[in-house]
Amino acid sequence: MIEVRNAGFEIRGRKLVDNVSFSVHPGEFWAIIGANGAGKSTLIKLLSAEQALTSGSVHFHGRDLRKYKLKELAKKRAVLSQQNNITLSFTSQEIVLMGRYPFYESDPTQRDLAIVDLCLKKVGIGHLKSRLYPTLSGGEQQRVQLARALAQAWEIENGLLLLDEPTTGMDLLHQYETFRLAKELSRKNFAVIAVIHDLNQALQYADHVLMLKSGRTHAIGTPENVLTEQSIHEAFGLPVQIIQHDLTPYPVIVPHVAPSFNIP
Repeated sequence: MIEVRNAGFEIRGRKLVDNVSFSVHPGEFWAIIGANGAGKSTLIKLLSAEQALTSGSVHFHGRDLRKYKLKELAKKRAVLSQQNNITLSFTSQEIVLMGRYPFYESDPTQRDLAIVDLCLKKVGIGHLKSRLYPTLSGGEQQRVQLARALAQAWEIENGLLLLDEPTTGMDLLHQYETFRLAKELSRKNFAVIAVIHDLNQALQYADHVLMLKSGRTHAIGTPENVLTEQSIHEAFGLPVQIIQHDLTPYPVIVPHVAPSFNIP
């Protein structure tokens, strides 16, 4: 599916991503985690071809990512970016329809419109289809953008879904609904790669975890092997305790002590 070999991105002498390697296959859900500035969003931009590598390589379906034309790539993968600043008065339906642009020439088909409606309902905002996007709350806007990415990926076989902090602004219910939906797609042979801040959500939903620190791979593997008390402390600077309770199907990561800040 996607092969990342010694990937690097450097700007003005600073290495934002440095020598990162991993492979993602259809049916896998990968979480990318790390502290602020660890290189997570930059890596997603490299995988989506939004940014060009300065070293290493990324191969997608056995082909160098740089060899794809943008429209061709848009028919094979969908991206939900961290920032989606739209101030024009598009409706929610029109925003989601943008995800279908790679699949028709001038006018959307009834099939395209049906997929848009389905994806709006899938993320729980079918009732907001006619609302103007700028009038929505931040969490509602993010769910519209998620529906757009879903609409783009809906009919792709062995597709790739890249999610950069997909739950930004969402309430707790819709955070978990988003990851449940991403997990569902991975079970339908999608590869899903998501930047996730909540380590407990990464532990619960991901099949594999890539932990970055200062742009480099700090740990990689299954959630249980990567999300250890030691590795979390090393990557985030915060002592934690991992608790397995009889009433929870997953371990729970709990901060061991509150960080102290020197505030004058």
